[in-house]
Amino acid sequence: MRRDDGIAAILRHRGNAAIIGVYNTGLDLRRLSPAPLNLYSSGAMGQGSSWGLGLALGMPERKVLVLDGDGSLLMNLGSLVTIANAAPRNLYHFVFENGCYEANGSHPIPAQGRIDFAAVARGAGIHYSFAFDELAHFADEVPRILALEGPVFAALKVVPGDPSPQDYAFVNAVERVREFKRAIEAERRAKPA
Repeated sequence: MRRDDGIAAILRHRGNAAIIGVYNTGLDLRRLSPAPLNLYSSGAMGQGSSWGLGLALGMPERKVLVLDGDGSLLMNLGSLVTIANAAPRNLYHFVFENGCYEANGSHPIPAQGRIDFAAVARGAGIHYSFAFDELAHFADEVPRILALEGPVFAALKVVPGDPSPQDYAFVNAVERVREFKRAIEAERRAKPA
């Protein structure tokens, strides 16, 4: 499946979830659905899963979706054990698996084509761990996945989709983080006590 098609399938069921997009998934997220509740991660490879865990723990009333890459997750694979231990009910971790460090020249990841990310997540203690290689099946399952109590992990075998603007300066901007924080705070103030 194309990465941007997989992201679009998730976005159809986003609701008011906060989404962290890592490197190229973040660029695709920005192109497909720019929103104040999008947080973009680049320049900190591997940190999407940890950022997602922190947000999920800090905002237990809101779903937090992480759109990660396989190369990025490999940079912080231990986060899966930490996520399983913390067991946030609102964390949904989607790993877009293309077998390479795409953001850094498309160099192959270790064990390319042999690693089973869903099995690794399951072995780390994340009970709901899935793998998908076909868009229609994944798109049909997204509502069910997002209805599960987290943490939930899903690995998607992907190829790049339509090119997204390579605007890493935007996704790294301090103002983006401030905009995300303002959106969260505005929603909290708007809720009746």
